[in-house]
Amino acid sequence: MKNKEIEHSSRSLRREVDEYIREKYGAEPEYLWQRYPGYAVYRHADNQKWYCIVMDVDRRKLGLGGDGSVDIVNVKLDDLFLKGMLQRQNGYADAYHMGRGNWVSILLDGTVPFDEIVSWIDMSCEVTASKRKKQALRPPKEWLVPANPKYYDIVHAFDSRDEIEWKQGSGIRVGDTVFLYVAAPVSAILYRCTVTGTDIPYDFTNGKLTITALMRIRLTKRYDPSDFPFERLKREYGIFAVRGPRGVPHSLCRALD
Repeated sequence: MKNKEIEHSSRSLRREVDEYIREKYGAEPEYLWQRYPGYAVYRHADNQKWYCIVMDVDRRKLGLGGDGSVDIVNVKLDDLFLKGMLQRQNGYADAYHMGRGNWVSILLDGTVPFDEIVSWIDMSCEVTASKRKKQALRPPKEWLVPANPKYYDIVHAFDSRDEIEWKQGSGIRVGDTVFLYVAAPVSAILYRCTVTGTDIPYDFTNGKLTITALMRIRLTKRYDPSDFPFERLKREYGIFAVRGPRGVPHSLCRALD
């Protein structure tokens, strides 16, 4: 590809990257340096961390042949091994002007497909996000949540309705799946539910139990007490206690489906 064609491709990809970030993340480019008017920074609104920098760089500074400049995008990865693998591929290089760390430069000259470029931008956005935003960005998760019939008649909770409010566990968010494990004398998983609401204010304490927030859960499946009793959970899935919300082993998830 000739230099003029490369420059045209670079400008076109740069516009596409800018449009993608605006549409998906609502971020506007920031031009922070008078000396480098072609350097655009994209950052998170909450923690102000950069997750993407688009730059026009002299080709010779990147070790490329030819004259003129080429646009690149710098992104941050979560794995140094992955960074090392990418740098051995065409279109990738050690991050220009970013020092050490997990940053990598990607050429915007058509060498790397657009879909691949934006996948790394998405990863960079997640890696640099605040704890709250990371929680929102993560995929739905499955939880095993205990329910004590001494405090609430959970056995009959869904007899007249498909949605109830329940004590919210740390880390649980809308879209997650909750499997309710009912404690003794039942000692078995009885329900699968989808979380439809979180962070509902609630103030309750009785000395042994304190609740400050509720989640709303909708029933999606019932289980017979003999399907997944505690003895089976212990014997087949290595679950020896359900004292609080916990992740569900993949093998158990498959069985519960």
